[in-house]
Amino acid sequence: MFGLAALWNGSARAERVRDLVEGLGALLPSPKPPGIVVALREVEATLELKVEVPSYPRSAVEALTEEVEESGGILVEMWRLPKAERDAFRARALTGSDLHELEDFEAAAIVLHGHLQQLAVREPIPDGPPQGPASVRIAYFDTATNAQAPAPSQEPATSEAPSKEEPPKQDTPAYETFDTLRRGRRFAVKLEMEFRTELDFVREHATNISNGGLFVRTAHRPPVDSVVTVQVKLPNGERLQGDALVVHVVDDPYKGGVGLAFINDDTRFAETLDRYLASLASSPSS
Repeated sequence: MFGLAALWNGSARAERVRDLVEGLGALLPSPKPPGIVVALREVEATLELKVEVPSYPRSAVEALTEEVEESGGILVEMWRLPKAERDAFRARALTGSDLHELEDFEAAAIVLHGHLQQLAVREPIPDGPPQGPASVRIAYFDTATNAQAPAPSQEPATSEAPSKEEPPKQDTPAYETFDTLRRGRRFAVKLEMEFRTELDFVREHATNISNGGLFVRTAHRPPVDSVVTVQVKLPNGERLQGDALVVHVVDDPYKGGVGLAFINDDTRFAETLDRYLASLASSPSS
């Protein structure tokens, strides 16, 4: 299940948003009715979708991203965000007294259209599209190295030299850097695990793990963008179980395998993974 969210404010093109949302059923086909939530706030509106599909709809999401941006909004791929950032985003954009759980896209389109029309005539009109969470720019899975890594920065470049009055940078204590480490750092491990596809059930070992996913050395290599169910046995006896997306395939007879990105949106899964990564980060050998 892939979580997506779109945000608009008073600068959005309300008619374009209505047409876009009405057509989502054709753009994002799903065997089950999607979960649809619309949150209306004083200066913004947010649409959250939970789409259950057997593989990552890459081309559809790319097309949706372009259409949302053209309508004056921003699309957030929720499953890419670390749990803490995802929770913070939901607390800001998907809570409040004017929250609607809807059964179809037509109803969502009507609610959004009416609210965005109201925002457009208020003063001051927001300048440009709303801002998504900062983690949208950092929570990407690097398919070349099988690790979670920063996406290219979207901040404007500047030629200004740093202020001479700024204090010299100092090494940050390890306990202060873990929040960053847990998002991007990849740890070498050897963890018993199994993964299931529609056709196969495979027991293997994960050779590295991060907050974003893991790499499995295996001769069984599901295609990129397919979804597998994984169960990882941790040294303390706990298990990580959930869905993962195949984001990278290494075709090598000795070191080949698959890179998997976690797409699980379960609190228990995230907390178990965070505890395990914390233990790895604090280990003297790390």
